[in-house]
Amino acid sequence: MNKRELIEKLQDIEWEDFEVKEAKSEVPKSAWESVSAFSNTAGGWLVFGVKKTGKEYEISGVNNSEKISQDFLGILRGNKFNKKLNAKCKKYTFNGKNILAFYIEAKHPREKPIYYDNPKNTFIRAGGADQRASQEEIDNFYRTSSFEEKDKELTNLKFEDLDKDTINQYRSFFIQVNPTHRYNSFKDEEFLEKLGAIKDNNVTFGGLLIFGKDDDLADLISNYRIEYLEIAGTSYEDAPTRYNYRLSSEKNLFSAFFDIYERIIKQIEIPFSVKQGVRDDDPPHLQALREALVNLIIHSDYFSLQNPRIRVFSDRFEFFNPGALPKKIELILKEDFSLPRNPTIAKAFRFLRFSENIGSGFHKMINGWNSKYRLKPIIEGDFDFYKITFPLSKSGTTTKTTTYPITKTTTKGEDKEKEIFEVIENNPSLSVSQISLMVDLSIEGVRYHIKNLKKKQRIKRRGHGKGGSWEVLR
Repeated sequence: MNKRELIEKLQDIEWEDFEVKEAKSEVPKSAWESVSAFSNTAGGWLVFGVKKTGKEYEISGVNNSEKISQDFLGILRGNKFNKKLNAKCKKYTFNGKNILAFYIEAKHPREKPIYYDNPKNTFIRAGGADQRASQEEIDNFYRTSSFEEKDKELTNLKFEDLDKDTINQYRSFFIQVNPTHRYNSFKDEEFLEKLGAIKDNNVTFGGLLIFGKDDDLADLISNYRIEYLEIAGTSYEDAPTRYNYRLSSEKNLFSAFFDIYERIIKQIEIPFSVKQGVRDDDPPHLQALREALVNLIIHSDYFSLQNPRIRVFSDRFEFFNPGALPKKIELILKEDFSLPRNPTIAKAFRFLRFSENIGSGFHKMINGWNSKYRLKPIIEGDFDFYKITFPLSKSGTTTKTTTYPITKTTTKGEDKEKEIFEVIENNPSLSVSQISLMVDLSIEGVRYHIKNLKKKQRIKRRGHGKGGSWEVLR
């Protein structure tokens, strides 16, 4: 900050990265609140020698600038704060009066919270002022500082307490995408140990979140659920109803993923055509949304009072993740850096190739979305959340799903039909979207082949909706 920038800041009281103290002859006690707040939020300038009265600033100066500077920096390096801190110092002179400006850097998420004397003296910056952090905010800091640890912690549950159907479906997927993997020869319990879902004969929190039963999830993670909302407008205010579809999933993450993914697919334009009876992969903009959904699942803080949330407005998709990013988004994009909050969950989903195995996946989201809409996702956040917004158009025009008829199927299509039949034969409870991901074919393509299998009287459907299943006839 140079002298001109300092003068500009003194003319505006709304700066969140700027705080003044009179500090005429000593360091004021209130300075420690600002140090804590800047360290815990986004950093900022703490200026000594300026008096604020209402909306007016008066340059009063400091009497002994060298002593005050040494006292202030010495305390930052001493034992008053729970971590040793550094600050950049600048000295300005206005009409013979000295002003000291200290830049307090924001600490890395794994080093927060920063407080003085005791944890109750944890402050954050909000609305251009220092505010004492709530207990929930302090707890969030501690959870963020223990990246890679929370989902590895043990519960009191055993292997027998997990949902068997989920385990069977997961293993069917695993075999499909990793047919020669050595884990395929393991029994279920040993298989889950290799994933990190079980450790020392107890289920980990990561294992509970992926494979757990609804009641156990509710008992051990009191606020657990993932919200999905479809709003027929650009905001709640201009929508005819608050939402026209809501899914509040309290199922395990493996099941919730498919419930939400099935809805997302219906909200975007997916041109479909078949070459030689099969399409090789989904379009990049659908891959971008799938990557964002998996990103939300593996990075969310499930112990926060906030819930992971996906909102589909008429002009955008929003993915809200409780819990901060491990580093600034600029660095994540530059280095393609990846540090999942929930490494057990990340490992389980990446084994199924639902997301990028290398890097953060942000480039896939950005490039995939931009390739279709010529618009880039917006990534924003704070110390306790981040949000990814995918704009559908600059004008806010809604897009709808478009499909095109499939005509002739060749030998390659017949091979894909055989593959789908074998998947259903091994696991009759799978949904169409689950089969789609297992055989690497679009949902429309799977439906086409299932229709053919029904015509040939090789399969039929028993029951309706999610409670139904496939029956193999021959």
